[in-house]
Amino acid sequence: MDLKSARVAVLVEQKYEELEVWYPVYRLREAGCEVVLVGPEAGKVYPSKLGYPAKADVAAADAPADRFHAVVIPGGFSPDYVRRSEAMLKLVRDAHAQGKPLAAICHGPWVLCSTTALRGRKATGYFSIKDDMVNAGATFVDQEVCVDGNVITSRKPDDLPAFVAALMKAIEAKK
Repeated sequence: MDLKSARVAVLVEQKYEELEVWYPVYRLREAGCEVVLVGPEAGKVYPSKLGYPAKADVAAADAPADRFHAVVIPGGFSPDYVRRSEAMLKLVRDAHAQGKPLAAICHGPWVLCSTTALRGRKATGYFSIKDDMVNAGATFVDQEVCVDGNVITSRKPDDLPAFVAALMKAIEAKK
């Protein structure tokens, strides 16, 4: 798949799940995407759950949704921190309003719970956030990847191949 003209935001915050950031980053770069790590602060290094560093290329406040073709929301504990940043939530809300693919894995859908993106949609995520997703308006399904409109969700790191394949297909369809 050739995605050379695509630009994708991957959200980073402390305590992210390593595979859920770096697998999409490298697969998307391999396909030709420009991948931008977006955090609350530009240049800040955010450690993963195990301490692996992810340095934000740009601050969310300086990353308007119209500059991206898609947004990736990794899991781990980082979504709980992402939800505390109004600029990060604004990027996700604006991307959703623009119909851009929103790809959230594991605990990533927690961020979508702080938006209207899950209302009336089928979605999946880590089993422990099922109630939050249902309360945000989703019909929870237990499958490796769920695509409903512009929302792409998966349950856990084992689902990454299907998750990234669905994301790449969605980006290609939107280009």
